[in-house]
Amino acid sequence: MTVDPDDTRAVYERQAAAYDAQRSRVLFEARWLARFTASLKPGDHLLDLGCGTGEPIARWFKAEGFIVTGVDFSEAMLNIARTRWPDGDWRQADMREFDLDQTFDGIIAWNSFFHLTADEQKACIARIARHLRQGGMLMLTVGPSAGVEQGTVGDEQVYHASLSPAAYAACLEENGMIMTGFLAQDPETQSHTVLMARKT
Repeated sequence: MTVDPDDTRAVYERQAAAYDAQRSRVLFEARWLARFTASLKPGDHLLDLGCGTGEPIARWFKAEGFIVTGVDFSEAMLNIARTRWPDGDWRQADMREFDLDQTFDGIIAWNSFFHLTADEQKACIARIARHLRQGGMLMLTVGPSAGVEQGTVGDEQVYHASLSPAAYAACLEENGMIMTGFLAQDPETQSHTVLMARKT
């Protein structure tokens, strides 16, 4: 069965509570989060793109003293985040179309960017570059190689896609960024593939 990428938002709307209940809070991402923020300082403004319910990524950033803007296309996911942090900056937007009219010191899209098609990912990287200040950091979770796969949210399947590492490097360079790190299927992060870049 082929999963339609246009169904992803509806899946998250239906599965928000299940996703939040199942989402690990052990912070296996902490090493990468620390690396991502190593050149930043408390008080810097971060964009969590595809923030979901805010757990555990946005919570970690807040605890470390960063200002966080969370963007997600699912109102059901955002409503959970708003319940946890009523004074937070949570915005409903699609990462394929977002235009926040501001720049950020860092942008992260963990477990969200790979829901886009390959062409959408290229366009999104250009949009991300426009929202990232000079010297700002980017971190994405992607696939280890070019292709399309299926993931699971709750008990429903969702679309995943990836470019090749070389294609990511080229796309980043075209948009004024340079890849600073790429690790495929990192065993310390439950086999996530992590990409880091800096706007030059």
